[in-house]
Amino acid sequence: MRYDDQMIIIYDLVLALVSISIIILVVLLVIFCKKKPIKAEETLTAKRSACSYSLMEIDAATERFSHRRVIGKGHLGTVYAAVMPPKGEIVAVKRIHPWLVLNNPGFGFSSIIKWLSLAENPHVVPILGFSEAPGERIIVMEFGGMLSLDFYLHQNPDGAALLDWRWRLRIAAGAARGIEYLHEVVAPPIIHGCIKPSNILINEKFCAKISDYGLYFMAAHERQGLVGHVDEECWLEKRGASKESDVYGFGVVLLELLSGRKSEQGLLVKWAIPLIKGMKFSEFLDPKLALPCDIKPLVRLARVALACVGNSRKNRISIVQVAAILNNLEME
Repeated sequence: MRYDDQMIIIYDLVLALVSISIIILVVLLVIFCKKKPIKAEETLTAKRSACSYSLMEIDAATERFSHRRVIGKGHLGTVYAAVMPPKGEIVAVKRIHPWLVLNNPGFGFSSIIKWLSLAENPHVVPILGFSEAPGERIIVMEFGGMLSLDFYLHQNPDGAALLDWRWRLRIAAGAARGIEYLHEVVAPPIIHGCIKPSNILINEKFCAKISDYGLYFMAAHERQGLVGHVDEECWLEKRGASKESDVYGFGVVLLELLSGRKSEQGLLVKWAIPLIKGMKFSEFLDPKLALPCDIKPLVRLARVALACVGNSRKNRISIVQVAAILNNLEME
C-alpha cells in the first residue's frame, strides 16, 4: 500500500473517531442538561400577594373599629390593632379616610396593594392583605408591637434616653436601606411619597422599617401631613412625588434624629441649614443627649442631611449614595 493511501486511511479513521466523540459528547450533554420534572416540594414558592379579606372579617378583628384598638392616625387613615383568625395573629389595620376613598373611586386599589405586597425586605413593613367594599379601603400590615420613630422622638418623654446616638445612627442606616430597596431593587420602583418619622417603625431590636410606601397616589394633592416632609418642587407644576422628594423627606428625618426637633412644616430645615454650614453643632444637636467623645460621625450625618435637603432635585444626592455613607458610618 502506498504511503499516500495509508495517510488517507489514517485521516479517515481520525475523522471518524472525532465525529463519534462529538456525537457522544452531545448525547451526554443532552442527558445531563435535560431538566428533570420538578416535584411540588422542590419548587421555589414565590412570596404570596396580599390576601383579600371581607369587611365582616376586618370588622370582627377590630371589634367594629373600636376606639380602644386605635394605635395611630395619619393623613391617609386610622390604624387599628386587630386579631386575625384563625391563628389569632395581631396585625395593623389601616382604614383609609372615607373622603379619600370617595375622591379615588376607580384607581385599582386591590391591584396596587397586591403589587406593593410583593415588596420583601428586612427594612420594609410587609403588607399582608386588604379589604375593599363600597366606601371602604383597608390595608392589613404586619404589626409585631412596633412603635414609630415619631413616638420615640416626639411623644415619649423618655424617648431621647432610649434612643442614644448609637441607636439613632442604626435607625438612620436601616431606614436608608429600606428606601434604597424600594427605589432601586423593586421594578418598577416604589415611590413612598411621604418619608417622615411616623412612617418609620422601630421593632424591639431598634431595626427601622418603612411603612405606608406607595400609597401617596391616594392623597396626591393633599398638603396636610406632607408639608415640611416633601420638597417645594412637589407642588410646582403638579410634579408630585419622586425619588428625589423621598430623599428630601429622609433628609428631614435625619435632621429630626440629630436635633430632636419636629419638622414644623419646614421650619426645621430653615433653622438647621445655617447651623450645619457654620459648624455650630453644640446649638444643633439634641440637647437631651450628651455629646459623644467623637462627634465626627454626627457631623458626617448632618452633612448627608444637608445634601438631601439643601439642593434642587436635579442636584440632589441619591438614596444609593446616602445608604452607602450611612452603612459605612454604622460599621465604623
